Amino acid sequence: MYTLITAASRAEAYQLKKNINSASVLLGDYADLPELMLKSGKMLNLPNPQQDTYPHQMLAFCLDHQIETVYLLRPEEAQALAPAHQLFTEYGIELITAL
Repeated sequence: MYTLITAASRAEAYQLKKNINSASVLLGDYADLPELMLKSGKMLNLPNPQQDTYPHQMLAFCLDHQIETVYLLRPEEAQALAPAHQLFTEYGIELITAL
């Protein structure tokens, strides 16, 4: 199982990854990421929280990638997923707002 840290284009994501210190940590962002990092698999392209279906897209993303914990570093992500918190919990996925 994996841990996902969002906002991979920000320094806070790397600081948090260093603090977690686990090989099972994935970084992702919905913002533009360098193509080289996406192709290497070091970063993942996430759904945009501005989309109406964002909670469902993120749930599917987490299930597809075996993610059990998500650190949300952007306020818009946390706000968009707040109404779906119970749904994620039912699937065994913990949402952590790390703002």
